[in-house]
Amino acid sequence: MNLSLIYTKNLTSNTNIKITGSKSESNRLLLLKALFPNLDVKNVSNSDDSQLMQKALEGNKDIVDIHHAGTAMRFLTAYFATQTTAQEITLTGSERMQQRPIGILVDALQQLGCQINYAKEEGFPPLKIKGASITRNKVNIQANVSSQYISALLLVGSKLENGITLKLEGEITSTPYIKMTLSLLKEIGIESEFNGNQIKIIPQKEVKDQSITVESDWSSVSYFYSLVALSEIGFYVTIGSYKKESYQGDSCLAEIYEKLGVKTTYHNDQITLSKIDQKLPKTLELDLINAPDIAQTIAVSCFGLGIACDLQGLHTLKIKETDRLVALQNEIQKFGGKVNITDKSLHLETFDKAYQNDVSIETYHDHRMAMAFAPLALRVGFTILEADVVSKSYPDFWNDMKNIGLQF
Repeated sequence: MNLSLIYTKNLTSNTNIKITGSKSESNRLLLLKALFPNLDVKNVSNSDDSQLMQKALEGNKDIVDIHHAGTAMRFLTAYFATQTTAQEITLTGSERMQQRPIGILVDALQQLGCQINYAKEEGFPPLKIKGASITRNKVNIQANVSSQYISALLLVGSKLENGITLKLEGEITSTPYIKMTLSLLKEIGIESEFNGNQIKIIPQKEVKDQSITVESDWSSVSYFYSLVALSEIGFYVTIGSYKKESYQGDSCLAEIYEKLGVKTTYHNDQITLSKIDQKLPKTLELDLINAPDIAQTIAVSCFGLGIACDLQGLHTLKIKETDRLVALQNEIQKFGGKVNITDKSLHLETFDKAYQNDVSIETYHDHRMAMAFAPLALRVGFTILEADVVSKSYPDFWNDMKNIGLQF
């Protein structure tokens, strides 16, 4: 599905938007529910990724295809490898998924004694996994590639006979996501120790009956921050369900977008985003090593506001659904912007010219490319190709954009 976004001047204030549960929290809790079936998880994300994760955990198939779901690939690799079953699972995904490295996680699991082989190219999916009873508990793992590898090990370690102790090598990437995992484990009664470069999980055979409600997704609300930043002074929107003390690293959006004229007000389980009169910085300088998923949104916001940005800490973006740094450079330059990238940073120059018209944005099978560019319709009309890719994380995105006044 291609969508032509019409240049939109006026949005509708006071629209109450309900965003589905966090994909990051949902996938962690779905895995914990598979390990501890007496858990009740509410407000699970309706994203493609979480539905694929749930289906894989509840199914009983020899071949499990998780399509583009990167988190599911990492979490399910650890889960299937540590389950005592004679069934051999082939865990596979889309063509792009088979280009995304997983060797670091596989090496770590093999240190524990897990039986995993590569079905095609070494270091990449698909994987052939045979579950095994695991008694080893010490693992060394690189910490500077993807925090999802670490979270996958911590989650399954909660049920291993002797728990798990991880020694992290190198600079830790996306620390808030590791802390999210540890916080969710603590919430269900699993104790842990995180000291320096070592994390230890104390295992539990069972946890008490309890119900956990997933907080709404902060990554998804980033697109509303961008809309408000690009809107007229006085515009506001109320969105739920969110809490000020969040497990999610992307909750740093509130502080970041205050610099771009967006005030965040917390009340009950909702937030209201309001456009205020704010002097903008000439250059927005950020290190996003702990929240790389919001880089695309921020870059497009700055482009729409006509200011420069220097975004650092983005090395993990090269192994996402696409190489997001190259994708951002390609698509912003179609409008006439100038972007320079390295393997871990993006620099956007100040834009004070007229936007190029008749632009078509490639999404590269990446949900965040489609959603990050949508707010730019407050500056210029353009077309988004394969716009339905948003279902990966936010199936209701275009309906919510329509309700707030965006036209397409």
